[in-house]
Amino acid sequence: MIASMTAAGPASQKIEQQILDFLSEIPRSREQPSEHPQARVEAIALAARRKAFLASSSLALPPGPLGWLTVLPELVAIWKIQAQMVADIAAACGQHTNLTREQMLYCLFRHAAAQAVRDLAVRAGQRWVVHAATTHTLRSVAHRIGVKLSERALGSSLARMLPVAGALGVGAYAWYDTRQVARTAIAMFSRDVELVPADRCTEVPARRVEHDRAQAAREAGL
Repeated sequence: MIASMTAAGPASQKIEQQILDFLSEIPRSREQPSEHPQARVEAIALAARRKAFLASSSLALPPGPLGWLTVLPELVAIWKIQAQMVADIAAACGQHTNLTREQMLYCLFRHAAAQAVRDLAVRAGQRWVVHAATTHTLRSVAHRIGVKLSERALGSSLARMLPVAGALGVGAYAWYDTRQVARTAIAMFSRDVELVPADRCTEVPARRVEHDRAQAAREAGL
């Protein structure tokens, strides 16, 4: 238990740095805007879930300490699959040219670290408002995500003690995780997106943001 707690700090720092490195380049997409985007994005999401399951379960096969060494590579491999999926979903919806780091960060981690990314994007009626983030803000968000995901990574490393059953469990989570990312991306890119430059972000009143969130919650039936 103490060893796990001690490992959480370095693990979160490594995850934080991997996220920052990962955001340095938005994946390109070969997808063209679809006449029937809903069917196309569902197909894209299904293919990504399958890839994530196979990649995750394969990397989780090595048992014991060797398996622990694959935790971070597994995360990065899944992020790459999910990031390409997000880019393809955006392209199928005709919005890839405007895809930003903030949108990518929000789509990838909205379900796993909601508090960390909540100020990057907000649903406002029939559109999304995405706020450009400074380098300092992105690092802060990546740090909070790293802390959150390091807890999951420690649990994942324990699952690797059971080579086959553990690998299947890790793969199943990757399937679920990718499905959640797809849902967020589809929800965002199926609507209009307003990109707010960094120099205007400080001008957005807090009560406007809270109003947008409350309105989105009412529309979602929450």
